This record gives sequence, C-alpha cells and structure tokens, in this order.
Amino acid sequence: MSQEREFTQGKIYGPLLRFMLPLLFANFLQALYSAGDMLIIGLFGSTSDVSAVSTGSGIVDMIRTIIAGLSIGTTVLLGQQLGNEKTEEAGRVVGTSVWSFGILGLLLTGLLFAPAPYWAHLMQAPAEAFRSTVLYIRICAAGTVFVALYNVLGSIFRGVGDSKTPLIVVSVSFVLNFIADMILVGHFKLGAGGSAITNVFAQALSVGLGIWIINRRHLPFPFHKSMIRKESRHLKNIFKVGLPMALQDLLVSLSFLVIIAIINDLGVTASAGAGVAEKVCAFIMIVPGSFSQALSAYVAHNIGAHRPERAVRGMIYAILTSIAAGVLMFLLAWFRGDLLIDLFVSGKPDVVAAGWDYLRAYAIDCLLTPFVFCLHGFFIGVGHTRFVAWEGIFGAFGVRIPISWLMSRHLPVSMFHVGLGIPCSTIVQLAIDLIYLRRCLRRPESLRPLDD
Repeated sequence: MSQEREFTQGKIYGPLLRFMLPLLFANFLQALYSAGDMLIIGLFGSTSDVSAVSTGSGIVDMIRTIIAGLSIGTTVLLGQQLGNEKTEEAGRVVGTSVWSFGILGLLLTGLLFAPAPYWAHLMQAPAEAFRSTVLYIRICAAGTVFVALYNVLGSIFRGVGDSKTPLIVVSVSFVLNFIADMILVGHFKLGAGGSAITNVFAQALSVGLGIWIINRRHLPFPFHKSMIRKESRHLKNIFKVGLPMALQDLLVSLSFLVIIAIINDLGVTASAGAGVAEKVCAFIMIVPGSFSQALSAYVAHNIGAHRPERAVRGMIYAILTSIAAGVLMFLLAWFRGDLLIDLFVSGKPDVVAAGWDYLRAYAIDCLLTPFVFCLHGFFIGVGHTRFVAWEGIFGAFGVRIPISWLMSRHLPVSMFHVGLGIPCSTIVQLAIDLIYLRRCLRRPESLRPLDD
C-alpha cells in the first residue's frame, strides 16, 4: 500500500508512528548537528567563542525558521493534492516551490551578510564576542540558498509521506559536519568562524545528496525540469499556508532573541549558559516537535481525502504519546539538567550553573508542549496556519517577552525567573488552541481541502 493510501485507509496509530519515528531520529540528528557545534566550541574554544556561536546562531536560526515556515505551505498543499489524487497538480506545486525558494534564498543572503554588525549590535553581543559574532553571521549567510533548497526538499519528502529519506540525508550530513568541526575548530582552532564554515559545507552537501536521491527515485507524481517555474495559483496557496507560519516563526524567533538579548545584558557567562540551554532544549522537545511535523502531513492527506475524523484521531494518539515523553523530559531537565549542560561546556562550572537555572523553565514547558505542538500540527495540516500564526505571535509578544523582561528587573536576577515567560506563554496558547479546536469540530466546513 502506498504511503498516501496508508495515511487515509486502515489503521491510524501504526502508520502515523512509523512515519513519525524517522522524523524523530532526523530531528535528533539535526539537534545533535547544531549541538555538536556548541559542544566542540565548548571543548576547544573560549567562553567568548561560545557566546558568539550562541548569539550568531540565534540570528541565523531566525532566518532558517522563516524558510522552514514557508516550506510548510509546500508540505500541506502537496499532501492535499496527493490525498485528492491530483498527481499532475502535485508536480506543479513542487516546481513552483523550487523556483520560489531559490529566489528567496538569494534575497535572504543579502539581508544577513551586509548588516551583520547591525544584527550583532541588536543582539547586544558582549564586547569580547562581537567580532566573532559578525564573522559567524556572515559566513552562515553565504549558505542561505542551500538552507532554502534543503527545506524545499524536506517539504517534498514529508508531503509524499516519505520520512526516511530526510533521515538518510541528515545522517550523512551530520557525520561529515562533525568531522569538519573537529578539523577546523578542534585542530586548526578557527573558533566561531570554523563552526560557521562547517555549517555551510554540511547544508550544501545535504542539498546535493537530496537532489541525487530524487533523481534516482520514482516520485508518486509526474515531475520534470520544465515545471520549475512560477504558477500563480499554486504560489498563492503555498504562501497562503506558509506565509502565516513564516511570520509566526519570525516573530516567535524574535521573541526568543529578545530574551537572549536580555540575558546577554547580564554578561558573557549568562549569555553562554542560555545559549547552551537552548541547544539542550532542542533535544528535550524532539518528540512533540516530531509529532507536529508528522501530523501536518498526515492530516493534510486525510483532509484532501475528505476524512477529517481520521485526522482528529491521529492528533489524539500523537498527544497521548507525546505526554509520556514530556514527563520523562521534565524529570531529566529539572533534576539533572546540570549533566546535560555539562556535556557542552565541561570545565566551566559557572556556565553550567547559569544554563541549568535557565533550563528549569524549559522543563516546565515539557509538560505543556505535547498539547500545543500536536494541536498546531493538526491545524497546519488542515491549512489553518493563519490562526496558528496569530496565536503564536500573541503568546510571544503578549506573554513571553513581558514576563521575561519583568523578571529581568527583579533583583537578584534569576535565569530561571527570566525563563518563566516561556511556559507561561505556552499555557495561554493552549487555552486559545482548545477553544479554536472546539470551534472547528462544530463547523465541518472548516475541515475541507484548500482547493474545495
């Protein structure tokens, strides 16, 4: 049975879990990929290098989240077209995506490269780490086109229900990135600049490998080079779904950058500790994050096939599984978070203490994100990304930033108290999500494909 038929017929939990697990392992490697840079910088670099990578990657990751948000439009539209058995249109969706994301990558390169000192200043990069931060941002800017194309390839694979290929691509890229990091940062002591070079190298490799796999594998829809062009109707729907998510990801990333900027003002040790804690967070949020990605494709197929009841049941299964993982992550981060932080900055006890204090706020969030992430995956698959965007933006700027800022003014300043804005925001978002879900379930017309 093809993946699109397995999504829309027969059992629910088994196919969803089988689709999610490769995404989980890929996300784990992606987090390890990013954390590996921090680990090697922590082992072979100075505290200012750690701060530079932490601050610089915040800016670079913001751009990456914009691209990733837009690529959701491709996943959803492609999944709905395949669920509705419109294979010719599916190929045209992919062609439009490749065309538009290639141009987007070039535009974002310019946005990052020239104003790099401005971005570092905006982030209040500590004086000792300012030049390294600028260098890190500029080198990563050179690889933005590869980031854009990588996300397009990922959205295509997820849209057709293939979660194994991204795992293969990330696995190969991770190994080579680690080797390059050990050579440039560990042996040649290139610090933050060497870390940035390995990032660009790995992204370029990922794109090349992904294209090679597509060329050798049969796609469930017709596709040829002449389809790589703009088709206004598909571009409109891709951006209709993806643009709200990109806007949300941009503003939510900005909210976290504001928090990092607040922490940077506390000194280089606090900056390094928060940066490491953010890397650890990427691991402890992997299960709900992976289910959110899986649900967006799974739900899109079922909405396209006019089977919303299967989409709802899939969401419930995902929430229940994520809750079990969330409890384990809470216990680990709250009680032994120092061990997690120490993995990255062994021999720097002051940084470990600051990072663990901040990580405890994320531990509380582990109990809440299984609900919010899975609900978001459901809404995205349906195509209700505008709601997800505005809800996320409100949580970020209406709750997260104000609470973190107020806590930073409460003396003595505690990293844990500054981080409390994060779970407080998630609580508010969960309440809004549940109200909106109830509204959708009462109005069947809100659970129809985009092209209907």
